[in-house]
Amino acid sequence: MTMLTLKAVKPGTTVHVKKVGGSGAVKRRIMEMGITKGIDVFVRKVAPLGDPVEVTVRGYELSLRKADAELIEVEA
Repeated sequence: MTMLTLKAVKPGTTVHVKKVGGSGAVKRRIMEMGITKGIDVFVRKVAPLGDPVEVTVRGYELSLRKADAELIEVEA
């Protein structure tokens, strides 16, 4: 099992969230969107320049900025 950030995950892959980084409002916003420790996230698409990253989490689709995806540590 490899530790990496959500930004580095290839489309079509399901990963397990190990840690949500950042602090204050940024971390709170990510967690309010449903990305919390222990949840599985499916990476649907990544835009050609890497921004945004489209994921499926808790049954709905979500687009994340590259900077936010970099704060989420996942396990393949």
